[in-house]
Amino acid sequence: MGLRFHKTIKLGPLNINFSKSGIGFSIGTKGARVGRTAKGNIRTSVGIPGTGISYVTEKSTKKKKN
Repeated sequence: MGLRFHKTIKLGPLNINFSKSGIGFSIGTKGARVGRTAKGNIRTSVGIPGTGISYVTEKSTKKKKN
């Protein structure tokens, strides 16, 4: 197992996430959030609070080389 680091600062609906790979952020409520990961991908999550049931999609913003 490797060493992991993660810290979140909550400023109302905005979360700023610090990890070993960089800084990311997300905005939203408990049921739905949209954010950018430390690697630059856009992550969207929708869930039912208190149940542990959620749906998460992540889309890469990197351009593909031909």
